[in-house]
Amino acid sequence: MNYRHAFHAGNPADCMKHALLVWMLRALARKPAPVFVLDTHAGLGRYDLLSGPAERTGEWRDGIARLLHEPPPPLADYVGLVERLGLYPGSPALIRALLRPGDQMACCELHPEDHAALSRLFRGDRQVAVHLRDGYAAIGALLPPRQARGLVLIDPPFEAPGEFDRVLAGLQAGVARFATGVHAAWYPIKHRSPVRAFHEAVRFAGLRDVVCAEMWWREPTDPARLNGCGLLVRNPPWGFETAAPDVLAALLGRLENKQPGFGHTLLRLTGE
Repeated sequence: MNYRHAFHAGNPADCMKHALLVWMLRALARKPAPVFVLDTHAGLGRYDLLSGPAERTGEWRDGIARLLHEPPPPLADYVGLVERLGLYPGSPALIRALLRPGDQMACCELHPEDHAALSRLFRGDRQVAVHLRDGYAAIGALLPPRQARGLVLIDPPFEAPGEFDRVLAGLQAGVARFATGVHAAWYPIKHRSPVRAFHEAVRFAGLRDVVCAEMWWREPTDPARLNGCGLLVRNPPWGFETAAPDVLAALLGRLENKQPGFGHTLLRLTGE
């Protein structure tokens, strides 16, 4: 399965990731101190859902298209941003929309065409730096920031074997260099075995204060299909464990393609 962002923009997994991302950024903004956000696998920044890869897959019709009309309260902030920003916003566009004066963002994209589009999107923006570089390498190069607070989003394509291992290594490197930051990593759920192994590896690695928000729209038993997704959050903002289940339930409530075995969970992997 091709996990390049453009093919799946606005699908249920994208909506889940972005709705929780918006909530966390709002939470960080409750305090006046400036924040730094690193998006390690940024993509294009925004997507035309009616043309190109997104139009060919049509996955957005089962995702953001289900949310636009009178969104439930847990999704209203996220959907309002989508409507205000125009073309479907990827994580860089959503993050930029929520930056305050004094906040900064760094976006990394290794695909040359996507990097070029991202650079055009933020040309002249002094609060945003766009890098043509490997996102995992950027964790070591760009952290720690001068700001004491912030968020690191790890959202790789999961196109090659061993991606869960690379995500864990990225989390470990990020926490070692930016311990006060929030670290979030998206992952696909096809079947349970790789996810259970990932969770166990996180515990074994000694990372503290880690929770996972997961939802699946059918029983995760088919390794050839994307059956759900998760967002691991280390050092979650206060209130995340209460708010995230409401976001997941609201999303599932709007999905018309959910099948037997669908559900969601908020799992605390390690204590504070």
